[in-house]
Amino acid sequence: MTNKEKGPILGIDNTILGTSYKIEGFYQKFSKIINILLIAIAGIVALYFAYKYWILEPQEREAETAVFQAQNWFESDSFDLALNGQGDKLGFLAIADEFGATEVGNLSHYYAGICYMNKKEFENAIEQLEDFDTDNEMIGPMAEGLLGDANSEINDMENALKHYLNAANMVKNNLTTPMFLKKAALVCEEQKEFGKALSNYQRIKNDFPRSKEFSDIDKYIARANAANESN
Repeated sequence: MTNKEKGPILGIDNTILGTSYKIEGFYQKFSKIINILLIAIAGIVALYFAYKYWILEPQEREAETAVFQAQNWFESDSFDLALNGQGDKLGFLAIADEFGATEVGNLSHYYAGICYMNKKEFENAIEQLEDFDTDNEMIGPMAEGLLGDANSEINDMENALKHYLNAANMVKNNLTTPMFLKKAALVCEEQKEFGKALSNYQRIKNDFPRSKEFSDIDKYIARANAANESN
């Protein structure tokens, strides 16, 4: 190898060496701060795992045991018992309150919302459903759609429409999307926004031919189209 060939390699080595000196110098200058930060990060990680394994997971198991009776009441349409419990058996409201950090506690808000919907206590249903959060591709749209129903029942049509459209657009499938598009369209018709209603009905016809809503969608399209033209 010639000296000419060695030059660039030596240059790279010198660059690496110089960089290492700079890093070492930086560490020496800020070593106290860096060490404090590293200790703090390690402490946060340790606290997270301690919370997860010693607090959250035992709470999750306790919540799973507690919710069993509430679910039985719910399935038998005993909505007051499902909400409030009886004796030492907790209802969904207490479970959501006491185990709020757990998945069961979170899901209890959803169950409580449905109970209140069945009791026609729509404001309470909205409160519970707004506290529920999920990434589940089926339950998520259903909960959002229930918020639409609850707002519709109290005649807050603006929020009803917002929640119906959110529910329709969360996940594209042949069940929840056309169902909530139709509900959104019906709200639009009630608000005399026939062009928007027509657009939602047309989307069902074009995109969801296998859905339940498709079977009579032409009737709704014709109605919205006639109203839109005469408006």
